[in-house]
Amino acid sequence: MLTQFKDTIYACATPAGSGAISIIRLSGDKALDIVQSLVKSRTPLSEAAGYSLHFGRIFLPDGTLLDEVLVSIFRSPKSYTGEDCVEISCHASAYIYREMAQMLQLAGARAALPGEFTQRAFLNGKMDLSQAEAVADLIASQSRAEHRLAMQQMRGGYSREFADLRRQLIELSALVELELDFSEEELEFADREHLLTLVDAAIARIGSLKESFRLGNAIKNGIPVAIVGPPNAGKSTLLNALLGEERAIVSDIPGTTRDTVEECLVIGGLRYRFIDTAGLREGGEAIEQLGMQRAVESIRKARIVLCLLNPLDVEGSRRCMELVRQECMPLAAASQLQGQGNNSIKATAGNKGDFGNTADACADGATVLWVVNKADILESHKASLLFGPDAEYLYISAKERKIEDLYRALEENRPPIPDDSAAIVSSQRHFEALEQAYALLGNCRTALLDGLSQDLLSQDLREAIRALGSIIGDIDTEEVLGEVFRRFCIGK
Repeated sequence: MLTQFKDTIYACATPAGSGAISIIRLSGDKALDIVQSLVKSRTPLSEAAGYSLHFGRIFLPDGTLLDEVLVSIFRSPKSYTGEDCVEISCHASAYIYREMAQMLQLAGARAALPGEFTQRAFLNGKMDLSQAEAVADLIASQSRAEHRLAMQQMRGGYSREFADLRRQLIELSALVELELDFSEEELEFADREHLLTLVDAAIARIGSLKESFRLGNAIKNGIPVAIVGPPNAGKSTLLNALLGEERAIVSDIPGTTRDTVEECLVIGGLRYRFIDTAGLREGGEAIEQLGMQRAVESIRKARIVLCLLNPLDVEGSRRCMELVRQECMPLAAASQLQGQGNNSIKATAGNKGDFGNTADACADGATVLWVVNKADILESHKASLLFGPDAEYLYISAKERKIEDLYRALEENRPPIPDDSAAIVSSQRHFEALEQAYALLGNCRTALLDGLSQDLLSQDLREAIRALGSIIGDIDTEEVLGEVFRRFCIGK
């Protein structure tokens, strides 16, 4: 264990500010003795049983009563960190905490680093690394889907998937290593066809986990929804209507929105990240042009594109539709439609990936919703005459906040909330480790097909095993651990 983890640490585990109660946590070999020196109680805390609660009083050095507290005892190894832990519940006063922190330091404790409690839990074998990371995700979760994703990972189902996959690679590596050890005797423990079958199975399994990152990343960070359209189509008004507040500036002057404006909203248990973009039109001065470039980038990165059409600007809306199609249309479908005069691609279960089947599909499986705004001044049957008959239109009035159909469409075209048994990758670090393992196994496959030396095969297998091990914590680098726990809050 690193030297710093022999210290006894403390931190306030509850948010700063006004409230009824604050909880100060301690962990380390001297936690009970330090608290005993500060808290006056009937039962000596250093002798108290684990999972017990005690009333006590804390006095300042001059004998003045600072606070009456409740002390929770958690003895090693049956504690969160695996060490002796103490939680002091006191009144949520900034003054009380400052005085207690000063006394704790004088008694021999030091302030905890971000994530140090959970890092100690990992180092003491209370959880693996992916479970430790899930603790931070659980704290940060803002929707039902994020909560379920973090809970599934924290409870160990996610870890078991990677541990099992890693075990399969170790068994495969053992076969290869065994043949290398007996190469002079020309013994064969598994023919190359069998090894190839095992490698292909591992590649398929890792590929499936890699594919899940698209869904997991969207759930964790919010499903990106780009609101695009010509100037004055009502994009900012729509964002305000969705949020129920005046978040974006609304003006009749074209080009008011120069940069993207992002806000999040939870709908049906999923967090959506709505991105209001600059109006798309020809011309415009330099800053507006830069805003339009960012709007196009938002289209490319979005899972859902809301293309807002303005019946008062038919030509501008048509140009915007063409731009969205250019950015979102699958290349294969685009080539099929060349010269056919078709206005859209009808999405099917095959090209829509995780989404429903009522909208047009983007190249990577995202969805385009064609939304006619200002529907209060347009009869619905006229939209196909104005913008083309081959798209399925939604009709809203952002100004009047009549957007019920849009909510329905977002629900229909959302990614599924994963069940508790699904292993969904949501961490960029895990995804990169999977990509590394995937590439290394691809090298193994090539080596088997080309009859290359098993020394090369063995080396790539070992590196793939190491990459998968880094996900669940089979690592020995302090740099990786520091990066993982750096983003944790103090006190966790």
